[in-house]
Amino acid sequence: MIGEVDIYGVLFPPLLIWLGIAYLVAIPVRRGLNSLGIYRYVWHRPLFDLCILLILLGGISALANKLF
Repeated sequence: MIGEVDIYGVLFPPLLIWLGIAYLVAIPVRRGLNSLGIYRYVWHRPLFDLCILLILLGGISALANKLF
């Protein structure tokens, strides 16, 4: 695991960077689920979206740990 990411002198924790990437990946996933009509079967949409974001964040952090 890397310590911090330096962007123009500002240090960011890696988890914040991974969260931004997970959010960007979650946007097309949510749109795809919406177009497929999956949300009709979901009881609580915001909670479902949060779970998708956390699953993606876990996958991205595991991948980053393996690569770095």
